[in-house]
Amino acid sequence: MNNQRTRLVKEAAEKQTPFWRRVAKDLDMSSRRRRAVNLSRISRVSKEGEIVVIPGKVLGDGEVTHKLTVVAHSYSQAALDKLKAAKCDALTIEEFMKKNPKGSGRIIG
Repeated sequence: MNNQRTRLVKEAAEKQTPFWRRVAKDLDMSSRRRRAVNLSRISRVSKEGEIVVIPGKVLGDGEVTHKLTVVAHSYSQAALDKLKAAKCDALTIEEFMKKNPKGSGRIIG
């Protein structure tokens, strides 16, 4: 387990909220089983202004059709470029944990 993921799992366990426990459980999977979600799917299942949490990697296939906040463990460069072009926020899980310690948003994957 890498240091960043270890820190996230530990911090999530300390928060003791169902949301962060779920994210920590998903992050604790092996990297082969962890989620990879394309922008097209995120756009299809989310609404304007929503917070979407991906406990895995966001890939750049597809387009974002509305403004939203995407929180993920990691991003491909293409995904970051498309999110920036669509004026969407792209945060890491660690950044989002600091802003929202109780946890909220839709977990997709």
